[in-house]
Amino acid sequence: MVESGIMGGSARRRGFSYERDLVARLWSQGFAVMRAPASGARVRRSVAPDVVAAKNGVIMVFEVKTMRKPRTLYLRRSQVERLEEFARRAGGEAMIAVRILDGRGWRFIPLDRLEEAGGGFKIPLDKIDSGLRFRDIVTLADRASRRLDEYLEAESGGEGQVH
Repeated sequence: MVESGIMGGSARRRGFSYERDLVARLWSQGFAVMRAPASGARVRRSVAPDVVAAKNGVIMVFEVKTMRKPRTLYLRRSQVERLEEFARRAGGEAMIAVRILDGRGWRFIPLDRLEEAGGGFKIPLDKIDSGLRFRDIVTLADRASRRLDEYLEAESGGEGQVH
């Protein structure tokens, strides 16, 4: 149940379970990942995102949202700004991770795809549907970097030295 923008106990527990699901899926794909302990808390000054994941030097920070039915998603400006600030400080990419409970699976929307809406932001359903999928997130991290010896080998033309 949602009252005045604050989740009730059972809705909060369900939200936590989807955050934990995302953490487990990212971990199984080789990410170092954690759910922020303040996630979902009523702490107003917290700047921690719901989930932080890193792989191959790629850092991703997620605000996790779950919806029972497909619809436009609305976000508070302060929530997006805190996520953006955390990502900036960490040198990472900030995204909204959306799970619609109708079998669509996870969608990941970079902050630059959010639209202004009154005092906050919105993500129309078509942008959610066209968002990055879980496999896209994994691929982005897998292709992000090469080991130093691979880099040096490629740069030296196979001669073992960088020119």
